[in-house]
Amino acid sequence: MTHRSRSLLRSALLLLAAFALIVSGCGNGGKDNSASGSKTESGTAGSKSSIKQQSYFIFDTIVTVKIYDERAGDKQFKDIESILNEIDASMNRTKDTSELAKIRSAAGKEAVQVSQETFDVVAKSIDYAKRTKGRFDPTVGPIVDLWNIGHENAKVPDPNVLKEKLQLVGYQDVTLNADKREIKLNRAGMELDMGSIGKGYAADRIADYLRESGFPSAIVDLGGNIYAVGEKPGGTDWTIGVQDPDTTRGNQIGKMKVKDKTIVTSGVYERYFVENGKHYHHILDPETGYPVENRLSSVTIVTTSSTDADALSTSTFALGLEEGMKFVESNPDVEAIFITTEHDVYCTSGIKKIFELTNDKYKIVN
Repeated sequence: MTHRSRSLLRSALLLLAAFALIVSGCGNGGKDNSASGSKTESGTAGSKSSIKQQSYFIFDTIVTVKIYDERAGDKQFKDIESILNEIDASMNRTKDTSELAKIRSAAGKEAVQVSQETFDVVAKSIDYAKRTKGRFDPTVGPIVDLWNIGHENAKVPDPNVLKEKLQLVGYQDVTLNADKREIKLNRAGMELDMGSIGKGYAADRIADYLRESGFPSAIVDLGGNIYAVGEKPGGTDWTIGVQDPDTTRGNQIGKMKVKDKTIVTSGVYERYFVENGKHYHHILDPETGYPVENRLSSVTIVTTSSTDADALSTSTFALGLEEGMKFVESNPDVEAIFITTEHDVYCTSGIKKIFELTNDKYKIVN
């Protein structure tokens, strides 16, 4: 038996090394400036602008924030670290002290009062579960634990155990009380997992903080979840690469021009392992308990809310090409790129205006 699993730490370090390739054209003449600000250019606020950068290891990935303003300093990066730690402390289900862990411990017994941010994120995830008729389901925690994908001991679970744990998956058994900010899991053993929406929420929080602090140009990268805040210094669009799902991060199938947008991708290449020659990725089907199997290799969402983009990328991947395209088109101000295992690229109506295919292995077919 052959067994290979990517450790998230190794993947995160690759993400950091490839960051300049994924986000290109960030400095003068299309060259990326150093974090020390060795080069400057005219900023949108009328002052000189240079890149200040900080990376953090959290949410099992590398988070990198680049602020294109010489006024940025330790205070801003410490504030961003506090935002990340706050979200991790409340929504990391593996921490016994987190709000998600408290909800799990009280499952089948009582409701738990949580912070407004945790309540809002859980409520949004339940809304997506309803809208996708369960193809997106935040109660997959019990089966996520069985697979443990993204860690060295990932494995195909025992079918009987998987079948038993599947009985605990069902968003319909989550009770929300908005007036009291209470969440209850109606059956013992249930568990919420915000892994398909939490990083997007964190990106939104950081982007909001930067805007409120007077920094109009920044790139926020949470393990490939990218928020291009504002526009580049000088008033031009950011150039963002779209990952080739057949290769490691930093290799692209194309690029797009955006400003003040978030770009989030879900794909089979992100977290996976191989057992007996079969590839098992991390996007699990709430009905079968096994990784989703369809023609898709990845889905990239482009919109203004990273929380929504995070949920949408997973939802549309699980829905499949046809239903996923319809679902995106039904959401105002959302665009998407679907890549199939046959290297066909499907674009929603608005994305064609900003996306350029640069890899001849792939072809746009719609």
